Amino acid sequence: MPIPPPTLVQPPPAAQPAAARRRLWWHRLIIGLWYRPVEVLDEARDRGACSAAVLLTLLGGGLGLLASKAFRSQWETGPREVAWQIAGMTEGGALVASLGLGLVTHAMARTLGGSGRLRPTVSLFVVVFWVTDLPRLALAFVLPEHHPVAQAVSLTTWGFGCVLAVLLIRGQHHLPTPRAVAAVAVQMLASLALLKLGPVG
Repeated sequence: MPIPPPTLVQPPPAAQPAAARRRLWWHRLIIGLWYRPVEVLDEARDRGACSAAVLLTLLGGGLGLLASKAFRSQWETGPREVAWQIAGMTEGGALVASLGLGLVTHAMARTLGGSGRLRPTVSLFVVVFWVTDLPRLALAFVLPEHHPVAQAVSLTTWGFGCVLAVLLIRGQHHLPTPRAVAAVAVQMLASLALLKLGPVG
């Protein structure tokens, strides 16, 4: 019986296991958003960042509270129990408000045709929101909120936060840039009116 000639058709190579994604630690996420935001947001895609979101919300709420003259006066002259109650309500309100902003952003992105998941969208939006607000909160300890420098920093960091939010929603929900802008517009305008520029009057 003759030996069959060798075939030129080679069996397909065995499928290689997908490389495991390295863990994205919260401190690398927070710091990286300032100097390599596109890379960090791409690495954070489809990942939740709940611990970083809670940490930043508590930190931001605490800084805003400590920078408030009314709270410092209450702490120095009034009952400490009342001051602790104010602090607790402030931190709780910051958590609820941040969660609400993230949920609205996710809902609007899905309404506009997005396909992202809830947990990564909400947690990363909260991270972006508070990371970009930290310079304003730190400056509030040395300058009044209506000082020109404070206003300039507030507007600059708010604009940077808008850009990061659009990049986040565009990547998480696979939306074109105009729809990503529409998904975050209302929330960012609300933050500009209520947080960055302070109350009117």
